Amino acid sequence: MSRLLEISDLTVDFSTPRGSTRAVENLSLYLDKGETLGIVGESGSGKSVTALSIMRLLDTPPAQISNGKILYTAKDNANAATTGPVDLLKLRNSELRPYRGAEIAMIFQEPMTSLNPVFRCGEQVTEAIQLHQRVSMDKAKQFTLQLFERVQLPDPERIFRAYPHQISGGQKQRVMIAMAMSCQPAILIADEPTTALDVTVQKAILDLMRELKEASGLSMLFISHDLGVIAEICDRVIVMYQGRVVETGPVSQILNAPQHPYTRGLVACRPSLKHKLHRMPTVADFLSDNDFEARVVTDTAIQKRSAELFTQSPVLQVENLVVRYPAEKNWLGRPLKWLNAVNQVSFDVYPGETFGLAGESGCGKTTLGRSIARLTEARSGKVIYKGVSTFRRSTNGISVPTAGKSRWFSRTPILHSTRA
Repeated sequence: MSRLLEISDLTVDFSTPRGSTRAVENLSLYLDKGETLGIVGESGSGKSVTALSIMRLLDTPPAQISNGKILYTAKDNANAATTGPVDLLKLRNSELRPYRGAEIAMIFQEPMTSLNPVFRCGEQVTEAIQLHQRVSMDKAKQFTLQLFERVQLPDPERIFRAYPHQISGGQKQRVMIAMAMSCQPAILIADEPTTALDVTVQKAILDLMRELKEASGLSMLFISHDLGVIAEICDRVIVMYQGRVVETGPVSQILNAPQHPYTRGLVACRPSLKHKLHRMPTVADFLSDNDFEARVVTDTAIQKRSAELFTQSPVLQVENLVVRYPAEKNWLGRPLKWLNAVNQVSFDVYPGETFGLAGESGCGKTTLGRSIARLTEARSGKVIYKGVSTFRRSTNGISVPTAGKSRWFSRTPILHSTRA
């Protein structure tokens, strides 16, 4: 394989009021053409700092790259300054422009803060295309719409005209992917691209990135703390701890036969779907000299706990809760169609209970929570806290009438989308 990227002895420090803090220390890695390299580690281990160092996006100060080389071998095209290897750390900002976006692109961790809220989504992608490819606005728009179709955005014309706050988290992430792929880069850096997404959208995003990789032959640097995602998409993995690489190898070896205590801790800390533990293990349990013993909660203990909980009176009762928004209005502003965000949901929560609410994006979980807290007003139904209806209370002391009949569902409801 031809080597596209090689980092040698990278060291990054940050100046703080208390002195200098080392975020990355003597880090070395390489990335070959067509390869997906995963970087894993807990928060603060230096993963994002490494990615931002490659793109030269760290603010200096407070950041300072005190040592190391980042050698990149440019793809053979007219926009490349050289077919090199070139040390990105030695380039001036003006010399970096041909590499950012056109050669190395990045999907940032949080699309809501990465997309400009005052510009429409399509405008932000066309700007990147025009900057690097020198094409007309009409051609840039046409290419953007094609990218939106390729990343499976519904109604590309509507997304093109929409502002970031008008689309869902999964759609914003797809816009970011389209922007990153707009100049057909050689390397795509994905920094936690699926962290804020539910598993359904997450799988679609991972499948999309895999398809784009196979179609264009790009290489990926995939940063995540989710070992399941790493196993799904990566070829090789490096494990970072406190700014250093502690282990590296093929993904199957790292996940199935980890050698370093920190890596063993990361693998062991994944919650199991088969049984419940008295105490979840932490990485510290594996870095210490004491052997961690996982004590499994028995079925008998779970049944006893449930019996104790359900003999009490519920602390929270939700009955037939309905929350809806106008989906279409006439020229007078009167609603013609309604969108049921929460539709006839009922459940109860007992004192001392941890109650789970699951469902994909857009199914109504957040709206349900906001309506219980009276941050979003419900259309009908009841929310009763310790025997008192919260819908009959208001901040100005005026009683608010409620409506709805009691209908109870399962103990742990799973919501599904009520949108058309």
